[in-house]
Amino acid sequence: MPPKNLKRKATATDGTLSPHVATLAEQLSYLHLPRPFKNPEYTKNLNRRAKNLKNIMGQERERERAEREKRRLEKAEKDAMEVDGKEVTMESEEIPTYLSIEAPPSVLPHKHYCDITGLEAPYTDPVTGLRYHDKDVYALIKEMSASTAKEYLSARGVNSIVK
Repeated sequence: MPPKNLKRKATATDGTLSPHVATLAEQLSYLHLPRPFKNPEYTKNLNRRAKNLKNIMGQERERERAEREKRRLEKAEKDAMEVDGKEVTMESEEIPTYLSIEAPPSVLPHKHYCDITGLEAPYTDPVTGLRYHDKDVYALIKEMSASTAKEYLSARGVNSIVK
């Protein structure tokens, strides 16, 4: 049963529905405009699946291992020599990659950090040996006891004698 007090749309005198008046949202909408930035021939590849970083790194390692093995076998075939009836092969060189790169230690000096705040510390207290960031931290270091200073030093890994 239809709900009561339902008003019907007004009809024109000829029996047709009244013309539709566009709302403000419909007037300001961009949906009816063409989109030149979209490629009309584009179709989404449904067979492609997303891979996480662990899968990508594993596949990269496997691919590099297969390439090294292939190079080793090729080199073994070229360099194989018979010495006293035994085959001797030369070991293949390790080619550096992002996964196997080794770098020498840095030539830059180590950065020192404040024992209290963790910020960069250009200063060191001569009495306690604590590193500090600015004058406010230095004032705090001057007020602390020798045992507290020793605890801060031990947290940094320094076991020196505090005077």
